[in-house]
Amino acid sequence: MALSTLRIVWLYPDLLSTYGDRGNLLVLAHRARARGIDVEPMQIRSDQHIPHTADMYLIGGGEDGPQAVAADRLLQDGALSRAAEAGKPILAICAGYQLLGSSFYANGRAYEGLNILDLRSDRGPSRAVGEIAGEAAPQLGIGSITGFENHGGRTHLGEAVQPLARVTAGVGNDGATEGAWAGHVIGTYMHGPGLARNPKLADLLLGWAVGVNPAQLPPLDDTWPERLRYERFQALQTASQ
Repeated sequence: MALSTLRIVWLYPDLLSTYGDRGNLLVLAHRARARGIDVEPMQIRSDQHIPHTADMYLIGGGEDGPQAVAADRLLQDGALSRAAEAGKPILAICAGYQLLGSSFYANGRAYEGLNILDLRSDRGPSRAVGEIAGEAAPQLGIGSITGFENHGGRTHLGEAVQPLARVTAGVGNDGATEGAWAGHVIGTYMHGPGLARNPKLADLLLGWAVGVNPAQLPPLDDTWPERLRYERFQALQTASQ
């Protein structure tokens, strides 16, 4: 593989880290180490400069106030935008997903986003809370997705991004699509943490980071993640009956 040490940045845990989103960092580190890849996790607080030498960047969800502060500091720092331009994998969850767009709504008004993804977010008619599932974009090769959502926003995609998935349960962006992706940047409303429920999505990000097709990564025993996925999909099926 192209990397011997994988440097993963967990951005602004002091502002954006709700519903177990830090678990995404733990999942990625575990799946990399299980394949013999050394991992250097870096938790970068909002009063620190973001390193430009990392191989992957993660950002989680949060409330309106911290989201607005995070967007302002990310705009001032500029490193996350440069990472996206350089093709570094980025995974953004919920509030972190919204601030990757051109604008988002918080504290009763619109705020400027990072313009990393061609989308904008505003307030929806009701809060979306509960299980979310969908069929991911075929190009990504990750199949069905499952997670937990809790947000009041609605996200509108532009022409330069594609939906991460078509919704089969829950709301996601607007009741029809969930999340967005372009290049090596993925945004989603899936908490859970999302990568614990979606190991193929985790491996997609790892493959991008180490420079190989995810299908070429050595296989892992995903018995327990698959049991979790089965239980969550079964719960949705039962609830719909």
